[in-house]
Amino acid sequence: KKEIFFYINSPGGLVNAGFGVYDTMQYIKSSVSTLCIGQASSMGSFLLAAGENGKRFSLPNSRIMVHQPSAGFQGQATDIEIHANEIMLLKKRLNEIYSKHTGRTVGEIKNALERDKFMTPQEAKEFGLIDKVVEKRV
Repeated sequence: KKEIFFYINSPGGLVNAGFGVYDTMQYIKSSVSTLCIGQASSMGSFLLAAGENGKRFSLPNSRIMVHQPSAGFQGQATDIEIHANEIMLLKKRLNEIYSKHTGRTVGEIKNALERDKFMTPQEAKEFGLIDKVVEKRV
């Protein structure tokens, strides 16, 4: 059970792919330490926050961004409605998981993620996404 060091420099990606990585991080027995190097946006910030409590870090000049999921659909009205319902379910689940890892209420998370919210590492620490800003490896 060696500790895993997960270095994140990501503009984000697909929600379901991110959930797959998240679920794996939670499932395995090894401790997962996360470190933002450059940027952790969208699903990148989600995975950054999902590291083991006390082991979520960022380098000092990184940028961290949270927001609600986005998507574009076309097709028949009924199909668009199906996709809209699915993205609303994903949004709800993202809010619940961010809440779990930040210690903020689901309502606070929902409000914060309403628009793109860019943060410095210190702001991300205050928000609960990371535990410490690191400058030198000890």
